[in-house]
Amino acid sequence: MRETIQIIGGGLAGTEAAWQLAERGFSVKLYEMRPVRTTDAHLTDRLAELVCSNSLKSDAEPSASWLLKEELRRIGSLSMCAADVAKVPGGQALTVDRVVFAEEVTKVIEAHPRIEVIREEVQSLETSSPVIVATGPLTSDALAQQIAELTGSKRLFFYDSISPIVDATTVNRDIAFAASRYDKSLAGTDDYLNCPFNKAEYDRFVEELMAAQNVESHIPNDTPYFEACLPIEEIARRGHDTLRFGPMKPMGLIDPRTGRRPYAAVQLRLENLRADSYNLVGFQNHLKFGEQKRIMRLIPGLENAEFLRYGQIHRNTYINSPELLTGALQLRTQPNVFFAGQISGVEGYVESMATGLAAGIHMAEMLRGEEPRPFPRETALGSLCHYITHANPKHYQPANIAFDLLPLLENPPKDRRERQIQVCRRAIAAMEEFLGAYV
Repeated sequence: MRETIQIIGGGLAGTEAAWQLAERGFSVKLYEMRPVRTTDAHLTDRLAELVCSNSLKSDAEPSASWLLKEELRRIGSLSMCAADVAKVPGGQALTVDRVVFAEEVTKVIEAHPRIEVIREEVQSLETSSPVIVATGPLTSDALAQQIAELTGSKRLFFYDSISPIVDATTVNRDIAFAASRYDKSLAGTDDYLNCPFNKAEYDRFVEELMAAQNVESHIPNDTPYFEACLPIEEIARRGHDTLRFGPMKPMGLIDPRTGRRPYAAVQLRLENLRADSYNLVGFQNHLKFGEQKRIMRLIPGLENAEFLRYGQIHRNTYINSPELLTGALQLRTQPNVFFAGQISGVEGYVESMATGLAAGIHMAEMLRGEEPRPFPRETALGSLCHYITHANPKHYQPANIAFDLLPLLENPPKDRRERQIQVCRRAIAAMEEFLGAYV
């Protein structure tokens, strides 16, 4: 009789790991502490809740983000199936209605005959039985301390942030206009609203932003931000024009009122299928709520905006995976223990799904008495797992999937797009060959 597997954490990684194991015939106990104990970022008790953006990033070929999604689809990812059900217009990005997405994952997981969902907080690890730790960036203090003791290393922290969400009916459509940058919208639709700035408006916005009051932090001042998710006030501190070359870049946009490119622009992205709310793309921040309302209403088109959620900042927790994990995401000193998701040292929704999928498959291999086989290095999934388990542990920082994580081509073409196309083709071929070996 096969023993029951314990998975701690009902987020993107935990649910994906549970699904992969259950579909391979194993019984799973999936522990999720919400709603018994909540976090600073979650709003519901649903599994796989998206707490930051509702975008799973680019789904356009040939991008590294598309490649990782395509590999997950071919392997049979629950998360990718749920994303297709919950998809909302988002240009070239795979954007989802976060409520529909979480409800879909929750429905499927709770209905699976080999998965038992247990709503309680796990404060310690039982390493004598198989367990996958997928507690995410907001691991409870008690369990984080136990993980630190188990791994023999100090916990590592970095800041992460959440963007504000605005009521769609309060956006001034006489100013905000629908368009995707460079007219790259799918099926001829314009999936973003754009709030255009002239120079004077931009200068005032930056000036007020720099003078705004931040929320007092209880996290040490020397804790680093994650560079791909910087708060807007932190970006602004790096130079007056950094915002308009970052999240407020106007490139590829034409303001229909002037027929010209705006000096800067804020993009609003659909939050759900009802189109009753938008999030401010890249506008995560650490300002006091009252200050956020005042500052965000300086954005042209949002002068009377009502905010459904303000931006926030929270602590993320992850282990030093290169020191601790094998290429199969298995703890070297405790072979029964696997790690997946953001606590394993990846950043991003799809990356968390991917490591959950990998950990579930590798644990199934181990429990069948097989040697876990890491995915090919030529694949995005294989390269992502290779990075988090082989990077320099002295300078380790979580990573999103990117082409520079994948091996170089032997004879790379000079054209960048053609290089990316060839890398994607090589990856898909390697994944198909790898999966074919299981048949």
